[in-house]
Order: sequence, then structure tokens, then C-alpha cells
Amino acid sequence: MDKDLPFAIFLMGPTATGKTDVAIALREHYPVELISVDSALVYRDMNIGSAKPDSELLARVPHRLIDIRDPSEPYSAADFAHEARRAMDEISAEGRIPLLVGGTMLYFKALIDGLADIPPSDPQVREAIEREAAIKGWPFLHAQLSEVDPESAALLHPNHSQRIQRALEVFRISGKKLSDLKREQAEEGSVLSPIGDEYQLIQMALLPENRLALHQRIEQRFNAILANGFEAEVRRLYQRGDLHPDLPSMRAVGYRQMWQYLAGQVDYDEMVERGVIATRQLAKRQLTWLRKWPDLQEIYIDYEAGRDEIFENSLANCLKILRNAPIYKGKSR
Repeated sequence: MDKDLPFAIFLMGPTATGKTDVAIALREHYPVELISVDSALVYRDMNIGSAKPDSELLARVPHRLIDIRDPSEPYSAADFAHEARRAMDEISAEGRIPLLVGGTMLYFKALIDGLADIPPSDPQVREAIEREAAIKGWPFLHAQLSEVDPESAALLHPNHSQRIQRALEVFRISGKKLSDLKREQAEEGSVLSPIGDEYQLIQMALLPENRLALHQRIEQRFNAILANGFEAEVRRLYQRGDLHPDLPSMRAVGYRQMWQYLAGQVDYDEMVERGVIATRQLAKRQLTWLRKWPDLQEIYIDYEAGRDEIFENSLANCLKILRNAPIYKGKSR
């Protein structure tokens, strides 16, 4: 680490591990300000299904990058990286420490790796690709991508819709391969440099000791979301008339399954089952990311303990890591 660089803290982990509660508690020990790293929390009116902190808490403990987009608007990892970097710089300039908390690992990776200058999205081109996919399927479009940009296609599963769509979109807008653009810009210097060039990073992750216990917690949490009015929340979005299930917002875990129920594609019980399974699959993907994450300090959670004990243990372990780093040790208040 360059000791002259400011600090930034990453607090990561799969869904349902209590990251936000720990991050909020850290404010009582360090001069941190929170930045949300969550692809669902960026959207307004998506509160219950995303487990968004309530308005009273957000007024007391502001989080950057929450409620910054309408659900009709796309939001990408590149959007996040630029906006998070700007927020980090503002927080550091005020003499505070950016604390980035969440589970959208692609967003963290965009900060870690930096970004090349890729053409912005074109709604008409994107819509045309989505229409084609609805008729012919994403494997067909993956085959198309293999013809124009085999290097990008080789890195993608034939059903990885978002990334296939983006690579085809870039080619149709610019006539250039996404793989070539990334290579050229890597040689010229990234438009957004890796965050490690500008900050000393302390990266922590809350991880389950027992995967089965995490699955049980996910099921309990999904049922609690349903009991808290999730169906009514999605119904309001469904009735707006300007949203559809292929939007990034409506592809969020839970929202996709409830949309299918409201559209009459599945019954209620199947919606619940699909929602729980999709959340478990999300947690599995998050854990897969974290197993390969460099410079990560792991904090394991024993779900056999009570809720308060889990929180206290997670907080104590985070504080232990931070106290072993050459970071400001005063209180934030």
C-alpha cells in the first residue's frame, strides 16, 4: 500500500448476512460514510423486495447511491463505478472514510479493475436485441456474437443475457468488437483507473460457516418480505404500464418471480418457491466471486447463534481487522 493514499473500506458478503447493520454500527467507531453497492437499491419504489433501509434510518444514516434511478432506467456497473468513485472522492475530501457495503460483486469488481471507455447504451438498439431474443432465444444471439466477436462470446454462457446483449449492442453501435475496444483502451490507459491506484483498500467479507443455515435464513427472510407487503409493492410497479420484465430493475431477485405471478405465469406457491431458489442461487454466485477475491479478510458467521450474538461477533471481527490497519482510530461522532 502507498501510505500517502486515503483509505477505503469494502464490506462484502452474500445476501442475508447482516452487512448493512454492521456497516451502520462502524460509524460509532470510525469516521465513515456509507456507499451502497447494490444493484436493486439504486431504484426508487423498490423498497420491500430489496430490503432497503427505511426512510427513518436513511435520514439518520445517509447512504450514497440509494434511490438514484427510476425502475424504467437502466443502471450499469460502469454507471456505478463512475458515481461511486465521485462519492468516494467527496467523502475523502471531507476527511472521512468511504465505506462501501453490499453484495453486487460485479460493481465491486468494476471499481477494483477500472473501466474502459465503451460506447453508451442505445435504447433502440437494445430493444431490437431484446425483441430478437424473445423470438429466437439468447443462445441464438450468443451464436451471432460468436461470429462478430468470438473472443467475447467465448467468455460467456449462451444464456448470459445481459452480457451478450451488451457485447452485441457495442458492435452494432460502433462496428467494433467489445474485446478489441477493451484491449485498445487497456493499452492506452483505462478511462477509470483501478481503485487501488488511488486508495488503500481494506476488504472484508461476512461469510456463512454453514451454507445450509444461510439457505434457511434466506427462506425466512423471503417469507418476511412477503408478509411486509411485497406483492402490493410489485403490483404498483406492474400497473405503471411503462415497465417490463426484461428491464434490469425487474430482473432483480424476487421482483422477477413476483412479476411472473402477477402476469399469471405461475401460481402463488410456485412464485414463493422460485423466489427462494433464485435468492439461494444469488448467494451461491456471490460466494463463488468471494472465494476467488484477492486480499480479502474473511469473517465467518455462526448462524446457530442468536441474532444479537451474530451481529456483535460480526462487528467485533470487523473492528479487529480495522484496528490492525493503520487507519484513523477516533470516533466518528
